[in-house]
Amino acid sequence: MMQTNESLPMTNPPLTRLRIEVRGIVQGVGFRPFIRNLAVGRNLSGFVMNTSDGVTVEVEGEGAEDFPERIAAEAPPLAGILSMEFKPVPVRGGKDFAIVQSADIGGSTHVPPDTAVCADCLREMLDPADRRYLYPFINCTNCGPRYTITRAVPYDRPNTTMAAFEMCADCRREYDNPDNRRFHAQPNACPNCGPHVEFISGGLRISGNTALSRAVNALRSGLIVAIKGLGGFHLAADAENVVAVETLRVRKRRSNKAFALMSPDVETIRRYCVMDDDAAALLESPARPVVLMEKQAECELPSAIAPSSPRLGIMLPYAPLHHLLFNGSGLRALVMTSANMSEEPIVIGNDEAMEKLAGLADAFLLHNRDIFMRVDDSVTASYEGQTLFIRRARGYTPSPIALACGGPDILAVGADLKNTFTLAKGRAAIVSQHIGDMENYETLCFFEETLANLKQVYRCEPVAIAHDLHPGYFSTGWAMEQTDIPTIGIQHHHAHIASVLAEWKIEGEIIGVALDGSGHGNDEPRNDVVHCVGNTVWGGEFFTGTAADLKRVARFRPVPMPGGDAAAREPWRMAASFLHGIYGDEARDVLTRIGLTARRGENAVGNILMIAGNRELSPLTSGAGRLFDAVSSMLGIADINTFEGEAAIALEATAARNDAGQYPYRISEGQLAEIDFSDAIRRIIDEITGGTDKGVIAARFHNTVVAAVAEAVMSIHQATGIRDVALSGGVFQNRLILGGVVHGLRERGLAPHKNRAVPCNDGGVSLGQAFIARSLTVC
Repeated sequence: MMQTNESLPMTNPPLTRLRIEVRGIVQGVGFRPFIRNLAVGRNLSGFVMNTSDGVTVEVEGEGAEDFPERIAAEAPPLAGILSMEFKPVPVRGGKDFAIVQSADIGGSTHVPPDTAVCADCLREMLDPADRRYLYPFINCTNCGPRYTITRAVPYDRPNTTMAAFEMCADCRREYDNPDNRRFHAQPNACPNCGPHVEFISGGLRISGNTALSRAVNALRSGLIVAIKGLGGFHLAADAENVVAVETLRVRKRRSNKAFALMSPDVETIRRYCVMDDDAAALLESPARPVVLMEKQAECELPSAIAPSSPRLGIMLPYAPLHHLLFNGSGLRALVMTSANMSEEPIVIGNDEAMEKLAGLADAFLLHNRDIFMRVDDSVTASYEGQTLFIRRARGYTPSPIALACGGPDILAVGADLKNTFTLAKGRAAIVSQHIGDMENYETLCFFEETLANLKQVYRCEPVAIAHDLHPGYFSTGWAMEQTDIPTIGIQHHHAHIASVLAEWKIEGEIIGVALDGSGHGNDEPRNDVVHCVGNTVWGGEFFTGTAADLKRVARFRPVPMPGGDAAAREPWRMAASFLHGIYGDEARDVLTRIGLTARRGENAVGNILMIAGNRELSPLTSGAGRLFDAVSSMLGIADINTFEGEAAIALEATAARNDAGQYPYRISEGQLAEIDFSDAIRRIIDEITGGTDKGVIAARFHNTVVAAVAEAVMSIHQATGIRDVALSGGVFQNRLILGGVVHGLRERGLAPHKNRAVPCNDGGVSLGQAFIARSLTVC
């Protein structure tokens, strides 16, 4: 007779104890109380603790074997788990689950980025009955400063700049209570024990809430106020005050480069910009980046905010202090531009601000919580529901980028413009915040102080340094001075393509398209990634192969750069060069007919035409950026770049959005195919002299570049069978080019991949360098 389940003898299932090692962004994000509550809710005993390697958990009891799955599925929103390893360990018994003291076990963990004030803290700050009412440093486990205040790991208060502030009894009770939102919130503070603000103007010094009201009054009266934030100072002005905006532009010597803005809420931003749901979600994300959006046709803001661009860069308040500036003030938009002098790093110290910003600001709003790591605002755009980075910094760094596999520690020092560096550690790439243009001593110091900090935090000991091939780069020079460690030269555009491969974890063969302004070329017959030299300036390049072995198979047809780097600053030189190559001796007449000679002067134009054929004075370039510069100048849109990419940005802004026409071009055959836009330029000149609208010409030019790139890639695909295409380089910041190329490749059945975790501009080069160097070092 079969025995029923009810009659079987009842036995308790054997107990299991698991030890779980979690790595990633798991400190400073409420991970330990999350683990504790998860365990208690399942009647599991054990402990959780921070270590210098991440978080260690031991759980014991019935169902412990499912605990790793629950961690992955229910982790706190600000956590980022890179890896989780677990194994059974001997059962210890016990009924309690404890959060135990942090341990330094000699490894490294990931420091979380700074996060915007959360809704709970914001609600408390605006509640008159709350003890933190109007307190500008309110925070909890789910929000507030992290990277900018962290001196060392584990991420505990003594290792942050909050160590100077001893918590009061009320704050300590919150900090020690696992059921409280501020349990082990390292920056936890209140008006009785935490940092405070101070307003300074002339001989006037005021502290507390009155300081904030004085700063608001100064802004409303048209003054410029230096405001200390999370990662540094901003220079702030009322964005609706034309005089204030123009005064700030003159004082900062900002030329035509756009100012970033801050508005109190999404509804206000809609007054100024065309916003879709993706852009709104990006604005409201915990990172609170600057988001680039098209201006409304009837935008009321002064044109001096963004003279050369159809887009505005706006962010929402992210620090409690920012919210208080708008609270009841009537201010709808503030210029919030980085407080620095002429491409120097952002200012972070109070004394430094008072000294360096004295000629820029009329007043100062300071606070006494020190900033350890200076970090600029991130600048982004939204595309197909994904974030496009223009500048990756606050809110994102130093979040790691997961790599497909591990390897030796590598340092990659990046390019000179929009510099970042990357540390490859295990299966993670830690890309620094935006460092800036490596053109002065102050920026080099910023580079070195950030590198020293991240090497210490991640306990990274690089076995090699990867650098750009350009011998004149400050970053290259710095790498070559480190004589105690091997160096690996990486061609600029190889690094661009490799940055996409690193992000997408692509290990097989790809077609790579690198479109940017310029990069030191590799013109030797062999394709030796490590030891290449060449004097052609690349920038419109097509490759095939893997990250460690890329071969150039096509390019934009090279043209002379009259005066070398000066041609990148003065697009009219490139216009003259293109026309000289097409029309020869008739170029002077063509330049006169399109009005360029009248704008630049006969002598200047004659000199440029004369040196265009001198290779010593005019190196060849295949740079896509120089082509855009030339057409912008031909159309009379921009003859001078007062900041990088200005002429191309203005050309994109001019392009009509409803013209599908395009111009002819040629693609040669051979081992190194060339895309020749000479026929397109002839047609452009004909249409300029014939009176065709500039917007129509600009649109057709963009369409032509898109068609040429797509056709060239398709030809390479037909010859190789490769379907995956990596797109990178600063030209892909152009939405018309990016959208057109992506759409064109998809229509042809190919799979385009673009940068999504780092900028496609030179801010992503260091990631590609590290990826290639890791591949070469492993091999």
